[in-house]
Amino acid sequence: MSHTPRTRTVLSCSLLVVALCVGGTACGETDDHPLSAKPYDAARQIVFSGPSGNQKADPDKPLEVTSKGGEGRITDVTATDAVGRYVAGELSADGTRWHTTVPLAAAAHYTLRVSAEDKEGAPGNKVITFDTGTPKEKNTLEVGFGPDEGTYGVGQPVIAELSEPVKDKASRRIVERGLKVESKPVVEGSWYWVDDQTLHYRPKEYWPADAKVTARSNLKGIKIADRLWGDETKPLNLTIGDRIVAVTDAAAHVMTVYRNGEEINEIPVTTGKPGYETRNGVKVILGKEYFVRMRGTSIGIASGSSDSYDLPVYWATRVTWSGEYVHAAPWSVGSQGAANVSHGCTGMSTGNAAWFFETVKEGDLVQVINSNGEDMDAFGNGYGDWNLDWGDWEEGSSILGKPSERRPPAAQIARLRPQV
Repeated sequence: MSHTPRTRTVLSCSLLVVALCVGGTACGETDDHPLSAKPYDAARQIVFSGPSGNQKADPDKPLEVTSKGGEGRITDVTATDAVGRYVAGELSADGTRWHTTVPLAAAAHYTLRVSAEDKEGAPGNKVITFDTGTPKEKNTLEVGFGPDEGTYGVGQPVIAELSEPVKDKASRRIVERGLKVESKPVVEGSWYWVDDQTLHYRPKEYWPADAKVTARSNLKGIKIADRLWGDETKPLNLTIGDRIVAVTDAAAHVMTVYRNGEEINEIPVTTGKPGYETRNGVKVILGKEYFVRMRGTSIGIASGSSDSYDLPVYWATRVTWSGEYVHAAPWSVGSQGAANVSHGCTGMSTGNAAWFFETVKEGDLVQVINSNGEDMDAFGNGYGDWNLDWGDWEEGSSILGKPSERRPPAAQIARLRPQV
């Protein structure tokens, strides 16, 4: 008996629903726009400022989509080119106008998808396609990625060389947004503008061992500056090998070599003597040369002076463009592990130099500590990128950077500790 009133209530509601549905209007629908229907064609509601027929849009001019007064409003617009690049735009608060906020690419095919609603709130859509033309007067910006494809150490930066200088801040932001570096596993990283035509990319920490790194450009057809447009660029693929870090303690006269955090060798060495002290800091291995003829004149020592030298050198691993190497120095074996007698290079026995030469690769790291020498330059004499901490590195980005005084190199080096 206690359930009877509830049963009557349910039946009454059911009859009420049936009555409403029978009364001329289907449940959940209106005569004009059934909810189950597809969005209506909003062509009569939408006005497009772009070309019609076979005409091509001027990539220099912004595009605009508007809704006719009193016909409803625009709710969303997406614009993409044939390779999937999105075009940034802005929709007015009242939904009557959308316009592009960045230049279009030249010689590209675009698709605009416009979503709208009429005065009753029913959804509509419109798809618009068009092509852009090529500016009559233009220069192209080519990008060359480096190094060559291959396997490198965890300290190797990605280099982007531009064919034209880019000085304007807004143009730099366009370039930087178009240059993409991706890695597996994913790591945090950023570009740094070394000068108007050179950018370096490095992660916050060293690359993970065995990572796969790809650099590519999305600048093709993109306007960068007045009469300057991006050109097609060949992508770059790199493989990162084991994490090899060699830490040279100039005061203790010893180099300790680590692979993936494990010590694999300890080598007695000699570094730069007074007046020729080896540079402190982190250096990226630039290359390996089995034989090099080293002359004092190459570093400013006059021929015939007491410091002059002219020597055949074997198993030479280069760490700066100015001629600092890790190499075999059989003439100084008696001082290795005990005193610093070189002109700035790190010398070791022939056997140890051959082992080091065969163990390391480009992109591996040599870090010198406890030397009385100058600090390694961040740029200009090899790849000293790692001598900037992450905050300083971000300031070199046109997107992330904030104007501030840079800390002096000595302060940067003082904060560094061996990372093995």
